[in-house]
Amino acid sequence: MDKLNAIAAFVQIVDRGSLTAAAEVLNKSLPSVVRTLAMLEDSLGVRLLNRTTRRISLTGEGRNYLQHCRKILADLEDAEQSISARQAEPAGALTITAPVLFGQLHVAPLVSEFIENFTQVQVDLLLLDRIVNLVEEGVDAGLRIAELEDSSMIATRLGAMRRVACASPGLLQKTGLPEHPTDLSERPCVRFSGTAAGDSWRFYEHGKSFAVAVGGRFKSNQAAAAVEACARGIGFGLFLAYQVAPLIAAGKLQVVLAEFEPPPMPVSLVYPHARLIATRTRVFLDWMAPRLRTALERIQL
Repeated sequence: MDKLNAIAAFVQIVDRGSLTAAAEVLNKSLPSVVRTLAMLEDSLGVRLLNRTTRRISLTGEGRNYLQHCRKILADLEDAEQSISARQAEPAGALTITAPVLFGQLHVAPLVSEFIENFTQVQVDLLLLDRIVNLVEEGVDAGLRIAELEDSSMIATRLGAMRRVACASPGLLQKTGLPEHPTDLSERPCVRFSGTAAGDSWRFYEHGKSFAVAVGGRFKSNQAAAAVEACARGIGFGLFLAYQVAPLIAAGKLQVVLAEFEPPPMPVSLVYPHARLIATRTRVFLDWMAPRLRTALERIQL
């Protein structure tokens, strides 16, 4: 058995959702792909996929093995491209996505600098406060502040981001400092609907996560508007650190309930591994990663 080809076949089966579709992409017969998968499972001594007449699904072992397979194939692509003559000058169009406020503050200036240095590349920057499906929406790469749950994505970890509860000094004078997150259910809150937080805010206590239902008279789908309302004393807010760091430094907002914060969220550059990564995308990722790490390190509360 050619282990590398077997690994590639396994990844294609998962990505395409069926043995038949994988066989078409690999230009092999269905029986050949079935045998390859069976031989791979036999060599590992585990079942990688649960197969029925209608669908396939990854086993726990298969999900873990898939991550390693994707890395192996990505490393091979990197090695091949590193010695390819096509690496000379990146060119063409790139579509990049990032959260709205973080994109405005940190990504957009770096994109401008990037296209000044690489004059043959055009960049379309999409600033959106939602998780973008890179493959379905034709996006080459994105900055994600969230746990990476999609196994079809390759991530370059940049750092981590706190999610903090805060309020204006004026509001705290009126209501007093909350002693426990459940106190917020009885106090006015500013809600940002662009994240999963919404009307239910998560906190940690004794190593366990719990939710607190919150309400208030102001809600927005834009972080900047919600942060501004919070700074005006309209209500308590729950935001990512970068969204409020300047106002906290200026004394216009104050962090509360820090001892109940959930673990920081990972910040990553992500790109889809379903297709060969273009030279311009690789150059962009390699160029942006260290600069974004520096930007994250400067966000202090």
